[in-house]
Amino acid sequence: MVNLRAAVIGIGFVGRAHVEALRRLGVPVEGVLGSSPDRTKDGANSLRLSRAYGSLEEVVGDKEVDVVHICTPNHLHHEQADTLLKAGKHVMCEKPLAMNIKESAALIEAARQQNRAGGVTYNLRYYPLCQEARALVGHGLIGEPRLVYGSFLQDWLFYPTDWNWRLEPHLGGELRAISDIGTHWLDLMTWITGRKVTEVCADLATVIPVRRKPRGRVETFQEQSDGAFDEVKINTDDYGSVLLHFENSLRGVMTVSQVSAGRKARLWFEVDGSEGSLAWHSESPNVLWIGHRNEANQRMMKDPALMSPEARGYAAYPGGHIEGYPDTFVQLFNDFYGYISAGDFQAPRRFPTFETGHEELVLCDAIAASARERRWVKV
Repeated sequence: MVNLRAAVIGIGFVGRAHVEALRRLGVPVEGVLGSSPDRTKDGANSLRLSRAYGSLEEVVGDKEVDVVHICTPNHLHHEQADTLLKAGKHVMCEKPLAMNIKESAALIEAARQQNRAGGVTYNLRYYPLCQEARALVGHGLIGEPRLVYGSFLQDWLFYPTDWNWRLEPHLGGELRAISDIGTHWLDLMTWITGRKVTEVCADLATVIPVRRKPRGRVETFQEQSDGAFDEVKINTDDYGSVLLHFENSLRGVMTVSQVSAGRKARLWFEVDGSEGSLAWHSESPNVLWIGHRNEANQRMMKDPALMSPEARGYAAYPGGHIEGYPDTFVQLFNDFYGYISAGDFQAPRRFPTFETGHEELVLCDAIAASARERRWVKV
């Protein structure tokens, strides 16, 4: 990572998480670009950064910047990533990579033509015990995977007064809960099991059909203030359940919700195999449950000294020292920047790539078609 320097576009909740993780890795952040000059200046000041960019063109023209992190609303991803790639920048983009598969396919081609690295922030892979789960499945600890199931539940859009730009299809896309959090779960399960989804059967619902949109600015995950609002009809999904067929006869089911009271950001999965089971959830991320038929079940605490060799390096602290959500960005960016530093862009990539982002959009299209047509849809 020597001499690589970064810039971050978007300085909301997740943009600040990117800046923090880069600092922990020792990657200099040259500056930030927000949604307005005032927000950019305020963000640069609060993050103690020397440069507040005035436009995307200023980011493109900064010859000190090698890598740009895109943390903006979904509808901006394709144009920003395409512009940056063609200017010779490497790109780490928040998911979804684009608004549709035509755009995501074009970004894959742009990265290839420019010989640049493109990553997508499916950071939840990088919890240490998710890395361990993948290693254990690969080693055959639970035998042949037969069933996968789980959920990703939140409550930050629980009330009709809760509002965020993701509720508007022209900004976030036609799918919301599935695209925003369901793709995290799907990415995690295909990665852990090593099997792609081949067919889906989906049920989606808009639980709160009318919401109150404040006339002022609203930050993600922040309480809404009282004041003037407009009532807006909602068509995107608050909830979804999807039956899944994977390669090699693996079966599964996923449920996602952004209206489940008390669930702040709980991703849970279980993988049942022919010899045993594994289960984990993100609100207790330092414990991996291992299930057996003929012996006592186990609860593995995160401890690099006890982890598989290929997963051990993703635990930065000794056993008993908790690692959580912010650490996942550090480990992801460590893989990404290490890959760029090595300079061999034909080498295998351990991080989630533009191709990963494209595959998730293909899945979203199949899920949307299944819910709309009320039938199984092949991927």
